[in-house]
Amino acid sequence: MDISAFFEPIDLNEFPGSGETSGQVRLGNIIGIHTEDGGLPDYATSNIALIGVTDDRRAVGNEGCGLAPNAIRKYLFQLNVGPYPIKMVDLGNIKNGFSVTDTYFALSSVVAEMIENNVLPVIMGGSQDLTFANYQAYQSLGQIINIVAVDPMFDLGKSEEEISAQSYLSSIILHQPNYLFNYANIGYQTYFIDQDALKLMKNLFFDTYRLGIVRETLEDVEPIVRNADMLTFDISAVRYSDAPGNANATPNGFYGEEACQIVRYAGLSDKQLDKSGQTAHLVAQMIWYFIDGYYNRAHDFPFKSEDDYMKYRVSIRDHKEEIVFYKSKKTDRWWMEIPLPAEQRIRYERHYLVPCSYKDYQIACENDIPDRWWMVYQKLM
Repeated sequence: MDISAFFEPIDLNEFPGSGETSGQVRLGNIIGIHTEDGGLPDYATSNIALIGVTDDRRAVGNEGCGLAPNAIRKYLFQLNVGPYPIKMVDLGNIKNGFSVTDTYFALSSVVAEMIENNVLPVIMGGSQDLTFANYQAYQSLGQIINIVAVDPMFDLGKSEEEISAQSYLSSIILHQPNYLFNYANIGYQTYFIDQDALKLMKNLFFDTYRLGIVRETLEDVEPIVRNADMLTFDISAVRYSDAPGNANATPNGFYGEEACQIVRYAGLSDKQLDKSGQTAHLVAQMIWYFIDGYYNRAHDFPFKSEDDYMKYRVSIRDHKEEIVFYKSKKTDRWWMEIPLPAEQRIRYERHYLVPCSYKDYQIACENDIPDRWWMVYQKLM
């Protein structure tokens, strides 16, 4: 598929030093960049592709977020590379369509092309309704996915509303055919959430994690993010003091270093193929940590060889199904197996092994069913 018509090339004059080959190890000097003269770089041989989106017509209270891609590049291109060989391209900015739906089509087409070529797309900028366009890419591939959102709100809106940054999730949930297996929210702030919305999340067996709980034990975020096919990060989840360029920022939220750690967890996930001075700088560092996580992947998602895992069986009193746990000998990461008939394993082959933590194993050993296991079990049954 020729995707070049969807993109505007990057003017390197806006980013001094980028594209040079002077032996420096900054990102802007070693990645393939889409320019007017050089054309679209060969993304098919890359691991990661940066994609800018400048369409912010459906932003709510945060107009101007479409300027983010180039603001981020200004800082990202100046960051030094870690101790690993990088295969990465910057495809440029997707042209704004005549209508927002035209932009959605362009973005979903590009993301689908990346996934088909085993390239991980990193989308910068635009408003969060673009998550819906990202989701449409998986729909076009017929792939059932898990979405993780780092967001102070659920962005449900009302079903009759047009898609916006604050209502895109309803469009995903109600869309038919539906390819969403699970949605998880990390860092919601209770005073922004309607109680009916919390009930809906519970009824749909979606996972929601309040900001205060997440910040107490940030390492518990790792299994949640490890289970994501797509991560969407609303910069509003970061407190105003660390991201003042976002018009929707509030006094509470994640610190910048916590945001970087969450995004690094996403980079570490074997499952994923999948945001203006201080704020853009923070987002640039978040992307750097994602890249660092990607190139430090352990590639231990089950099962490549059973010899690489420890297997534990736990019987729960008054529960007919025992819970089977797997622990990677390479990384000490854990998974739980959801019992499924053989014919269903084909359809849900990417979902019946659920990332978990040692804490989930301890809960099972105490004769209790881990919430994470129970919620996925109910979805599959």
